[in-house]
Amino acid sequence: MAKSSANKGKTLVIVESPAKSKTIKKILGNDYLIEASYGHIRDLPPKGLGFDVDNDFKPTFAIIPEKQKVVDNLNKIAKTADKIYLASDPDREGEAIAWHVKEVLKVPEDKIFRIEFNEITPKAIKDAVQNFRQIDMLKVKAQQTRQILDRLVGFKISPILWEKLRNYRLSAGRVQSVALRMIVEREEEIEAFVPVEYWTIGAVLSKNNYEFEAELTKYKDKKIEIKNKEEADKILKDLENAQYKVSKITPRDTKRNPQAPFITSTLQREASSKLGYGVSKTMQIAQKLYEGIELGEDGAVGLITYMRTDSVRVSDDAVNSAKDFILYNFGEKYYPKTPNDYNKGKKKNVQDAHEAIRPSYIERTPESIKKYLTSEQYKLYKLIWTRFMASQMEAARIKNLTVDIDANGYNFKIGSSKVEFDGFLKVYEDDREENPLKIPELKEGEILEFKKLLSEQHFTQPPARFSEASLVKQLEEYGIGRPSTYAPIITKIQQRGYVEKLDKALKPTLLGRTVSKQLCEYFKDIMNYEFTAGMELKLDEIAEDKANPIKVLKDFYSPFEKTVEDAKNNMGRVVIESDKICPNCGRKMVVKTSRFGKQFLGCSGYPECKTMMSLEGELPKTNSEEEKTDYKCEKCGSETVIKTGPYGKYYQCLNDKCKARKAIVISSGVKCPKCEKEGRDGELIQRRSRYGKTFFGCSKYPDCDYAVWNEPTGEKCPVCGELLVKKFLKSGNKIACSSKTCKYSKPLEEEE
Repeated sequence: MAKSSANKGKTLVIVESPAKSKTIKKILGNDYLIEASYGHIRDLPPKGLGFDVDNDFKPTFAIIPEKQKVVDNLNKIAKTADKIYLASDPDREGEAIAWHVKEVLKVPEDKIFRIEFNEITPKAIKDAVQNFRQIDMLKVKAQQTRQILDRLVGFKISPILWEKLRNYRLSAGRVQSVALRMIVEREEEIEAFVPVEYWTIGAVLSKNNYEFEAELTKYKDKKIEIKNKEEADKILKDLENAQYKVSKITPRDTKRNPQAPFITSTLQREASSKLGYGVSKTMQIAQKLYEGIELGEDGAVGLITYMRTDSVRVSDDAVNSAKDFILYNFGEKYYPKTPNDYNKGKKKNVQDAHEAIRPSYIERTPESIKKYLTSEQYKLYKLIWTRFMASQMEAARIKNLTVDIDANGYNFKIGSSKVEFDGFLKVYEDDREENPLKIPELKEGEILEFKKLLSEQHFTQPPARFSEASLVKQLEEYGIGRPSTYAPIITKIQQRGYVEKLDKALKPTLLGRTVSKQLCEYFKDIMNYEFTAGMELKLDEIAEDKANPIKVLKDFYSPFEKTVEDAKNNMGRVVIESDKICPNCGRKMVVKTSRFGKQFLGCSGYPECKTMMSLEGELPKTNSEEEKTDYKCEKCGSETVIKTGPYGKYYQCLNDKCKARKAIVISSGVKCPKCEKEGRDGELIQRRSRYGKTFFGCSKYPDCDYAVWNEPTGEKCPVCGELLVKKFLKSGNKIACSSKTCKYSKPLEEEE
């Protein structure tokens, strides 16, 4: 009761993530209470569509069961607060979350307002508080329409895949299935590719003992193509005793302009190429930089602007701050006469809801805060900081030189370039690196000393498989998906077993290819690139009040429902055959899925033949080679070996008269929380369930039945006090609360 009265007269600010709370609290002060909704608090019910198709697709939302305590807590605090600000993320999904929170709060609506900010800085937060507004229902409707479309596709198509492919772990998605199609089609291109032979010829020349190589490009002013060795040998013969004369020197000065500041897709691509980070990992690190990092005495500070954006727009304040920094640190020649404008020719499918990704404080250089950041945070922050600073700087000036050399009518060419003025290259390493000048000073008409000719055979190369970054680029070019969807799409198709990552390249599995083929055959519109991109534009139009959400849904549903019925009636049962042959009976091996979701190859002659092997064709290992150990049997003192049973590894006595067994205990080093409360000395040890899944249970079992599925850290949750555990997920490794009702988590920092 005392706590409730203490909250009177205060303003409640509800954010999505508790990680932001400390940063925002420091800015707003003690008159504000900062609480988190932990993301979405309501959703469509897990079973059924969750909306009435015959009643204009009216949705029914329910509180997510594990969020009930969060909702109760928010209501308890909201009743005592004078004003409530909903401060979820500044995008459509954030707007929808704000609306859902408003709907569950049992307080007068005139107390609730929406605020949004693109960066967690004092100016941005205070501006947001002063410019509060009502919830934008157009954005909410656009988000709900997306949710309903995705639910329609998933709930209508997935059961068909379950039945026809006999796999209940399959799923179809409005956008994920199109991404899968891209990966499958690229794989088919690679397989169908026929290499074409071609040759190159170069001449090693010299002046004043300085050697350089020129490449053959033309014959009698026509582009030359050398298709085979015979043609190459003929040219080499023609060039015997040839004189190499400088025929033309062409100097050319060019400007190289800096690139725009990062948007979500370009950040993901650059982090992949320069840092080797996957899409999910990049977004996880960026999220932490946005929410706030502890910077010593300064406390928690949000270092970058919101990282889900497709806009290159930059605020005037940021432009002016960058200008001051550049002029002070580099001088006037490094700042352009007029600020660089990257909004020219902006694509139609760009929402431009907020700014590009940039540092929140220009003066916080990467080096100045390096000691407060993890290695990964520092590298990504440096990438964002330098890219933004470069985007505001003067262009680089490049001096290019092209030299044409004539030999018996054959034209050889050599080019080089040199940076005359580095401009933005002063701070940002551009991928388009220039070679330094590698040729001596030449004059037209002079004769060069000939050293030797080089001929080399080549073959054209197939297109490369998609990486996560190049797939994002392709999706963006087609207008498919939005900044907030790229990472979940790529994670989902890997989790479903449709795609596997090989050396950072995405390769479709046999299952993925089969699913894609069936979807392309029976759901042509859903798998059509233009159709999917067009639906994204319609969602944008709903948010801009240019389209009616009910009409958009009805226009989609009528033909879609007919397509679903046709697929149910016409799609036959599908068996996914591999190219592997059963070693026991000679029949084809087919892809199967265990009840735990693991894929393997099983003999098509099952149940007569029960042969199984991995997808790579490896047979299961036998226990013929037992692991020897120095451990002696406690009962008889005989030697033992280590064996693996359904409940984990154990010592097996080799004495036939004894045959005693002892489980091998792997301790986590963490005390059992339940035993700790009740005065026992139990600890959590690694165990295995009857289904073979590893978990951590109390060493005092059966007296104590405490157990967690994930490896415990020994730390307590700062929100609810329960044990924290490590979770290793494809979407990113994290430390999370073991309580099902608590959503606290933080990134698991990887060891260097």
